Amino acid sequence: MRILIVDDDRRLVGIIRRGMLEEGYAADAAYDGEEGEYLAEINPYDLIILDIMMPKKDGVQVCRNLRAKGINTPILMLTAKDAVEDRVKGLDAGADDYLVKPFAFNELAARVRALLRREAKTKSPELRVGDLVLNTVTRQVRRGNREIELTTKEYAILEYFMRHPNAVITRTMIEEHAWDYDFDSFSNLVDVYIRRLRRKIDIEGEESLIQTVRGAGYRLRSP
Repeated sequence: MRILIVDDDRRLVGIIRRGMLEEGYAADAAYDGEEGEYLAEINPYDLIILDIMMPKKDGVQVCRNLRAKGINTPILMLTAKDAVEDRVKGLDAGADDYLVKPFAFNELAARVRALLRREAKTKSPELRVGDLVLNTVTRQVRRGNREIELTTKEYAILEYFMRHPNAVITRTMIEEHAWDYDFDSFSNLVDVYIRRLRRKIDIEGEESLIQTVRGAGYRLRSP
């Protein structure tokens, strides 16, 4: 999952970005409304965390513009304002949720997970493909009765596959959802991580759950 954080408070952005990375998400940052709107238009983000009070263009206008352009990425608005009319204005502009500063990071992370579940086909925190189960809250992964230990990046890639079972996932799609804007697209990291995942989730003697689709990418096979 790839998240965009738009806020002119660089210290707060740093804290949120670090927390999102620890939660297993890739995270980009923008520090004014114009930059945030531009990044949201050119990149396929899974969620946007958007402050209201920003230079160049405020968050309400950014949200309204994105919705007018048909960009329906979930938006979680942040603001120091807690007046009812400000919350109404943000939600009416197209935001999906609203969080008043200051806030606990745990609450922010929970709201992010809730919005991502809202967009998914299932409302359960558990994703299942056959006997492979991933819990998006506890971040535990198991296949059958076997618990699987994954690194943060391995978890992020597997979650993306499990949200799109049987779909062909290209290397570019994996890069865009599991790495941030600074990722070197000419590296072979995607293939390295796919090999690691296969070693961890596959059962010896059985066909790999993650199949290679020649000339296209990969597919997580669902029974």
